[in-house]
Amino acid sequence: MNFNALFSFLERLVQHNSTDWMDDHRSEYHDIRDDFIAWLDQMNLRLAQLDPDYFDTPGKKAINRINNNLMFHPNRPVYKDHFGAGLDQVSKQGDFYLHFGVEACFIGGGYWHPNSKLLRSIRQAIDYNGNELQKILDTPSFKKMFGSLVVDDPLKTAPKGFSQDHEHINLLRRKSFAVTRPLNRTEIVADNFEEVVVEIYKEMLPFRRYLNQAVTV
Repeated sequence: MNFNALFSFLERLVQHNSTDWMDDHRSEYHDIRDDFIAWLDQMNLRLAQLDPDYFDTPGKKAINRINNNLMFHPNRPVYKDHFGAGLDQVSKQGDFYLHFGVEACFIGGGYWHPNSKLLRSIRQAIDYNGNELQKILDTPSFKKMFGSLVVDDPLKTAPKGFSQDHEHINLLRRKSFAVTRPLNRTEIVADNFEEVVVEIYKEMLPFRRYLNQAVTV
C-alpha cells in the first residue's frame, strides 16, 4: 500500500474540496481506493488468523465512503479528509477501526456512543463482572498502548437501576467504551506497519471481546 500517495491525495482534496475537483481526479482516487481495499483484504486475512471469532470483513465491505452525508450535515465539506475502514465488522458498532487522515491517524475499537440497548447491556456486564473489565484496562501493556478509555461526557449521577456507591460507578456512568492508538505518518509508511497493526489488534482483543460478549448475551 502506497500510503504516501494516499496522504498526498487527501492533502490536495482538502485544499480543493469540491465535486469538480474530485471529477478531475477521479481516476487517481479510484487507484488509491483500490490499493487501500487490497491492503485491507490482506489485513483481513492476517487478523482472522489471530482470532477464532473474527468476523470476515473484505476490504470492499470494510472501507467507508469518502463522501460526507450532507443531508444531515449540510455545513460539512463534500468529502472527508480521511480514509476510514472497519475490520472484524459484525456491525458498525464494536469494529476494529482504522483512520488515515490529514488531521489525525489512529486505530480504535470498542463502542463509541452506542445506542441505549447496547449501552444497557455493557452496563449490566460491568455490574455483573466489572472487575474483569477493570483488570483489562489496568494491564500495563494495555495502558502503554492506549492510555485510558477515550474521554466522553459521563453521566453526573448513577444510571437508572444502579447505585451511586457501586464499586464500578465511574465505568457505569460512561456513555462510550472505546480506546484509540494514535499513529504517525513515519510508522504508517514504514515497511513493518502491518506488524504494528497486528500488535495493536492483539492488545485490544481482550477489551473488544469483553464488550462484544456483553452486547450478545
